[in-house]
Amino acid sequence: MPSRESHERLTALLDPATTVLLTVECQQGVVGPDSALPELAAAARSSGALANIARLVAAAHESGVQVMHAVAESRPDGRGGNRNARLFHAAARLPVQQHTGSTAVRVAPPIEVADEDLVVRRLHGLSPLAGTDVDPLLRNLGCRTLLVTGVSANIAIPNAVFDAVNLGYTAVVPADAIAGVPAEYTPAMVRNTLALVATVTTTDAVLGCWKRPRRQGAAATPA
Repeated sequence: MPSRESHERLTALLDPATTVLLTVECQQGVVGPDSALPELAAAARSSGALANIARLVAAAHESGVQVMHAVAESRPDGRGGNRNARLFHAAARLPVQQHTGSTAVRVAPPIEVADEDLVVRRLHGLSPLAGTDVDPLLRNLGCRTLLVTGVSANIAIPNAVFDAVNLGYTAVVPADAIAGVPAEYTPAMVRNTLALVATVTTTDAVLGCWKRPRRQGAAATPA
């Protein structure tokens, strides 16, 4: 059980006025029932990570914390996308493609997208921050702490955390709100890598820091 001191420190870090909750690649073509990566989708659901992300998003909406959804997509002609790693070549051959405008790039249930959420889409790279609008948007929002959730613990999540730290943000990672494959890799990566650069916590600990009443007029809409 966390000490009162650690709870107070986390509460200060997660001040709703200066915190943004980032969901990474929580889209139907990645974590949904018809995922291009069924093993990853199964891990996100069976581990409880996807459900925990939905809980965090709902609490953020109630507490006045800005939510941002980072979506990876591609053009049908592949124009502008990377071809400089095995991962990109493998992704191009998958039966489900993350094409712009398709169902695959819509934020997946049970996560709800509210009118005030920001959805940032990228056509390239491995990180939701590098070369995208995320950093300037965070700065304009007055963000100091980036709460990172989503998939995968193999690639996009560590990329997001490293980029956030390099850009001067404090990164917080609820370890039960990220997923990767194989399942045993995620806790090892968190313990040996992310814990060195981010504040590692749990979904319940974050929820315990956000206790503001629900804002009026926050309606859920599709991404």
